[in-house]
Amino acid sequence: MESQGGAGEQLPERREAPVGLHRTLTSLDLMLLGIGAIVGAGVFVLTGVAAATAAGPGLWLSFVVAGLACVFAALCYAEFASVVPTAGSAYAYASLSMGEFAGWLTGWNLILAYLLTGGVVAIGWSGYFQELLAGVGLSLPTALGKAPHEGGWLNLPAALIALGLSGILALGARESARFNHWIVVIKLLVIGLFLLVAMRHVNPQNWHPLLPFGWRGVMTGAALIFFAYVGFDAVSAAAEEAKNPQRDLPLGILGSLAVCTVVYILVGVVLTGIVPYRILNVKDPVAFALVQVGERVAADFVAVGAIAGITSALLVNLYGQSRVFFAMCRDGLLPGFLGRIHPISRTPARMILLIGALVAGIAGFLPIESVAELTNMGALAAFMVVALGVLVLRKKRPGLLRPFQVPFMPWSAMSAIGFCGYLMTNLSRKTFVCFLLWMFVGALVYLVLLWGRPGRPSHAALTRGTTDFENAVPHPEGIWFSTGLSRPQSGGGGFSGS
Repeated sequence: MESQGGAGEQLPERREAPVGLHRTLTSLDLMLLGIGAIVGAGVFVLTGVAAATAAGPGLWLSFVVAGLACVFAALCYAEFASVVPTAGSAYAYASLSMGEFAGWLTGWNLILAYLLTGGVVAIGWSGYFQELLAGVGLSLPTALGKAPHEGGWLNLPAALIALGLSGILALGARESARFNHWIVVIKLLVIGLFLLVAMRHVNPQNWHPLLPFGWRGVMTGAALIFFAYVGFDAVSAAAEEAKNPQRDLPLGILGSLAVCTVVYILVGVVLTGIVPYRILNVKDPVAFALVQVGERVAADFVAVGAIAGITSALLVNLYGQSRVFFAMCRDGLLPGFLGRIHPISRTPARMILLIGALVAGIAGFLPIESVAELTNMGALAAFMVVALGVLVLRKKRPGLLRPFQVPFMPWSAMSAIGFCGYLMTNLSRKTFVCFLLWMFVGALVYLVLLWGRPGRPSHAALTRGTTDFENAVPHPEGIWFSTGLSRPQSGGGGFSGS
C-alpha cells in the first residue's frame, strides 16, 4: 500500500507506517470464514424451493452437480491465491492473467453479484427474524417490516443487520473472524440437531420417484441452489490478511467447500426423506419439515440456527466485497479515497461502511427477490473467468513457481468452465439479458472514464519480464505443495507473514 501523503519523499517515515491490511488470519480462520459464507440462506431456504419445483428427492444430486462445478473452480482459485496472495479475488486474478479490461469487467460483475447477494441474504435474515418475533407474540408495524413494493415503508430489520455487521467488520479482521467463529459453531450444531432428530422420521417412500422432473430437473435444481455455494471465493479475498497465504488459502478454500458439500448432501437426503418433496416450497423448509413430523421444539432451535447461519453468510459477503472493492480502489478503478486503510483497525473502513449502507438500501427498499438469479449468473461468470485465467497464465508463464498447483490440467479448468457454463444455460432468459446489459454498461464505463488514464495497477509486474516479476514478488521460502519446478536463483525472500 502506498503512502497516503502527497510528498512521500519528504516524509520517509510515512512509507514505513503500518497502513497495509493486517495479517492475522490462520487456516482455521479462513476455513470457518468459508463455512460462514457458504452455509446460510442456501441450506435453510433454497433447499425446499429446489426440491419442490425442480429436483424432487434427487435434490442431493443437484448438490453434487453444483458442488462439482465449485470444486473445479475452487482448485483454480487456490492456485491463483497461492501464486499471488492479494486482495481482490476473481477481479485480481483476471487482471493478472488477462489484463486490466478483463479485470474491470470481472470486478464490475462482482459489484452487481455481491451487492445483490447481500440484499437477498439481508431480506432472508429479516424474514426469519420477524417470524421468530411472531413466535413470542411480537411483531413490527407493516410500515417498518416490509419494503415499499410489499406495502410498507422500509424493511427495517434487513437494513439494520447490514449496517450493524458492516460496523463489526470495520473494527478489524481478527474481531470479525472471532464473531464469525461463534456463529458458525452455532449453525453447525443446529444442522447436526436437525439431522439427529429428523433421521428418526425418514420414510424411504418419500424418495420415490427419485427424479420426478427427470435429469433436467436435477440440473435446474443445481442452477437454483448454486447460490448456496456462493461465498467460498470470499476466502481468497482475505489473502492479504492471511498469516501464511501460500499454505492457508488453499486449505481454507478447499476445506470449507468440502465440509459444506457434505453438509448439504446430508441435509438434502434427510429433508426429502421425512416429508413429501411437493410440500417443501416454503421459505423455511428445514423448520417446516420438523413441524410436520411433530418436532416443534427442534424446529424452533432450527429457526434460531437459520438466523445465525444467515448472519454469518451476510457478514462474510460484506467482508468479501469490501476487499474486492478495496483492490479496485488501489488499482485506480474506483475512487482511491474509499480504499484508504484505517490506521487503528487496519481495514478499509470507509469502503466497508459505504457497502453496508448500499446493501441496507437495497434490502430495505428494493424488490430484490425478483432479480436474485443474477447473483448466480454473476458467480458462475466469475468462476469461469478464474478458470480461464489459470489456463492463460499457464500458457503465458509456464515456469512460474506455483506453491499450489491445480491437478489434471488443463482438464480441471476446462471442467470448471464447462460445468459453470452449462449451469448458466439453466437460468432464465431474462437473467441472461439483464446480465449482458449490465456488462455492456460496464464496458462503456471503462471506455469512457477509465481507458487511457494514468493508472498504476498494484501487480502489473506479472505482465513484465521474468526477472522483474521475481524481484517484485519473491517466491515463498516454504513450498506446501511441490510443483516439481526448481526455484529460480533470482528469487528473493518470501511473502511476509507479518
